[in-house]
Amino acid sequence: MRQRKLGSQGLAVSEQGLGCMGMTFAYGPADGQEALRTAHRALELGVNLLDTADFYGPHSNEEFVAKVIADRRDQVIVSSKVGNEVSPDGQITGKLNGRPEYIRSTVEGSLRRLGTDRLDLYYLHRVDPDVPVEESFGALADLVAAGKVGYLGISEASAATIRRAHAVHPLSAVQTEYSLATRDVEANGVLDTVRELGIGFVGYSPLGRGLLTGRIRNLDGLAEHDFRRVAPRFQKENLDANLHVVEQLEVLAAVKGITTGQLALAWVLAQGEDVVAIPGTKRVTYLEENIAASAVVLDADDLAALDQIAPHGSLVGDRYPAGAMATLDG
Repeated sequence: MRQRKLGSQGLAVSEQGLGCMGMTFAYGPADGQEALRTAHRALELGVNLLDTADFYGPHSNEEFVAKVIADRRDQVIVSSKVGNEVSPDGQITGKLNGRPEYIRSTVEGSLRRLGTDRLDLYYLHRVDPDVPVEESFGALADLVAAGKVGYLGISEASAATIRRAHAVHPLSAVQTEYSLATRDVEANGVLDTVRELGIGFVGYSPLGRGLLTGRIRNLDGLAEHDFRRVAPRFQKENLDANLHVVEQLEVLAAVKGITTGQLALAWVLAQGEDVVAIPGTKRVTYLEENIAASAVVLDADDLAALDQIAPHGSLVGDRYPAGAMATLDG
């Protein structure tokens, strides 16, 4: 697994990380033992970046990651996030909270659940519109100074907010959804801004929450509480339209002798040496398929064909329901 640099502060990670959220949260029940085998297999295959958040579960995802890293902490880059408010009794409140006092108290819980004395990478998960981002990053910078956090990042932030946060303390990473299904960062200035400032980019949901694998043709097989049951892109009329794009990807993948998911992942990795993908899966089979995408080479003709098939804005439907869309900065 090749390594890529995130930012200019010294952080280097595998070009594919592992998004751990779905192992305990958002996509229905998981087989805990299979999820654990999947995470350990990822590390065996050279993945060293595990991505979690206190919000996932809430809390159970960090506890899961603690089991994965217990006997190999120094081999793993652990990233977590703060900002989607979780109450003291462990309930998701539906609010954003970027207040310095909340950040300072919340990190202690994350460290305890993860069984570690430091977070390698800590993101502001969402930007609280009621708190100047400078105040949030002042608190996060204090955590770096105290040795509790190694590097800082921000998730789902606008170009202007990224600049403001970076001015308080250098950012190593900006994390935003990025795939052939979601190319917003190419159009809204985020990708240009991180490159101008020397910040690394981490793309989550690089498989479009499974849409780009071609395995989801309807919602029938999804668990009752699977997020995709309420996600606009997966609603029937939208999904039917979006599958026309997926079908074209399937044709190109077949020509290259790879899966559609591998094609989609290879495209993300081909967007630059400063781009890292964090696909999520809870099964060893799919993990190994994803890892193999790092060996796929896309030439100029392939990339041009993909731009034709799935340009910015080609998919129908927002990527989140209205309430969650309202939490995105900018």
